[in-house]
Amino acid sequence: TVCESAKCPNRMECWSQQTATFMILGEVCTRPCGFCSVKKGKTSTLEADEPERVAEAAARLGLSHVVITSVTRDDLPDGGADHFYRSVLAVRERTGATVEVLTPDFLHNYAALDRVIESAPEVFNHNTETVPRLYGTVRGRKSDYRWTLELLRHVKASNPAIKTKSGLMLGLGETRDELLDTLCDLRDIGCDYLTL
Repeated sequence: TVCESAKCPNRMECWSQQTATFMILGEVCTRPCGFCSVKKGKTSTLEADEPERVAEAAARLGLSHVVITSVTRDDLPDGGADHFYRSVLAVRERTGATVEVLTPDFLHNYAALDRVIESAPEVFNHNTETVPRLYGTVRGRKSDYRWTLELLRHVKASNPAIKTKSGLMLGLGETRDELLDTLCDLRDIGCDYLTL
């Protein structure tokens, strides 16, 4: 799970409610985000059977809603989009569960983004994380606030049945006005759900 790898402070609460988020594409991330404890560095080869193993785990756990996230894989031409696609389909076929994906940004690659959209997850989540002024500091130089908004807008425009979701961390030095502006930006692109 990403819960352990990222040392999420909420993991005990989630686990007590039988909720976990599967992390695919390995355990090493190519982005050095300062807020995350997932390992950074040299990545490993993709495991072709990983989508089926995630589906098997979800079936054994009896899950009715499955969340799939990943490390960021800037080393892959599609950023791992096809792996997301295959994982969503495998989980749905094996369990009948609804599926939520929490994706990286795919480095402005619309073809990769469209591949994940093609799997039609019930919820497509991409975290905004913070306000524009703090983006470079919090998310790193490869991340782009405007692309985050465009990614979510594109998902909704491509398949309006998919619910879009984003998340923001609070207490990083953002002002109230900056936060409200960011919330307005998310509302303007039709974001359905928001976690704070």
